[in-house]
Amino acid sequence: MATETVRPGRLRRRLTIAFVLVAGVSAGVLAGGSYLLLRQARYDASLHAAAADARYQLVLAGQFLPLTEQRRAELLTSFEGSGRHVVLVADGTWPSHPAYVPPLSERLRATVAAGQLGYERGTGRSRLLVVGGRVPGSSAELYVITGEDDLANGLDQLRNALAAGWVLVVLLAAAVGDTLARRTLEPVSRASRAARAITEGLLATRLPVRGRDEFSAWAASFNEMAEALEAKIAALHRAQERERRFTADVAHELRTPVTALVAAASLLRDHLDQLPGDARRAGELLVTDVVRLRRLVEDLMEISRLDAGQEAVAVADVDASALLHAIVAARGWRNRVEVDGEPVRLHTDPRRLERVLGNLIANAVQHGDGAIRARVTQAGARVVFDVDDQGPGIPAEHLPRLFDRFHKVDPARSGGGSGLGLAIAQENARLLGGRLSVHSAPGSGTRFRLDLPDAGPDAAGPDRPDSSDGAG
Repeated sequence: MATETVRPGRLRRRLTIAFVLVAGVSAGVLAGGSYLLLRQARYDASLHAAAADARYQLVLAGQFLPLTEQRRAELLTSFEGSGRHVVLVADGTWPSHPAYVPPLSERLRATVAAGQLGYERGTGRSRLLVVGGRVPGSSAELYVITGEDDLANGLDQLRNALAAGWVLVVLLAAAVGDTLARRTLEPVSRASRAARAITEGLLATRLPVRGRDEFSAWAASFNEMAEALEAKIAALHRAQERERRFTADVAHELRTPVTALVAAASLLRDHLDQLPGDARRAGELLVTDVVRLRRLVEDLMEISRLDAGQEAVAVADVDASALLHAIVAARGWRNRVEVDGEPVRLHTDPRRLERVLGNLIANAVQHGDGAIRARVTQAGARVVFDVDDQGPGIPAEHLPRLFDRFHKVDPARSGGGSGLGLAIAQENARLLGGRLSVHSAPGSGTRFRLDLPDAGPDAAGPDRPDSSDGAG
């Protein structure tokens, strides 16, 4: 098989999405967890350093006791000169720099008032760490302010780098997942194309066997199945050809003796009145059986010609309604069959159309009860013939095989037919480019429908008939 590009399918997309989700979630959890751990460690380290520095500054502040106005000013100037911003709370709030006056919460004030070292970080845009305590030997409170802008900026850069890395991992996972899914599902796609090819009749289709993985074993099993199927179909085709040749040979060999029997039976029928009672009954049975044998041989000859493709289509202008009336009148069915419908003209083979309609009406007469109705109507660019009877109907399990050769529904509907009438009607309908269908149910009668193009086989290609519901 030629290698084709595998089109994206639902399974391939699902595998790619699953791969991306696994990689994205894993990378996101790892990056987020690492960021949170590092952030906490950096903030803890900053707090420990600020607390140690605050303890040292509190000891230095004790040297300025007692805190007179002059000593307070010297203390604040000393801290500001050393590059530290502080807030002194002693009979008021005294910052060393007016730009660094963070709000002191009641919780922080209460902790410091209790003689403990307390801290507080600013929220929002305020990136200040405030660590406070009581100056030893006094009730004054000193709060040392540490800026954490550099720490916060570094963490922001780390967060952005981790986010960009996560996006890159997701994109890479999508590319890798799509590639893996495509390569993984490529054997499945090849198998699907091979299965479709076999369905279309390309029985020589095989899958390439590469490697020793599960797909290779699957391809080998598929090839074995395809070979067995090809051999089986070839055997069935040969058997069908033998059956067709046998049918044609039997019909040909029987034609001459049956012709002689028919001539003898015709002579015997003319002299039945001269025979004794028992002999007359035997003669009548003989004549009847010879007639049935002649019809069977004729049907076999016709089905053989149809199988061999030796039947040509001669298109002519046909009055469909008049043809129905002529068929019913010629076969003596006027008392059983009601012909209805509008005058319709179509271009088709009148001999074959007569053969199809005659077989359908004969089937209804032989197996149907009550009134039988044959109707023709124009349906757009097509002509529809319906043959209805009020018989016992046909069970659903027999409908798929109703047009098979020699198939009979049951002994009650077997009658004296050959079992080839509907099969011959089907083949002739196909040659006319039409569609033959049946709708029936037990107790509701049967309707056969012949749907033909009004321009014969030139307007519509042959359409294989089936047993689907065509009655509507």
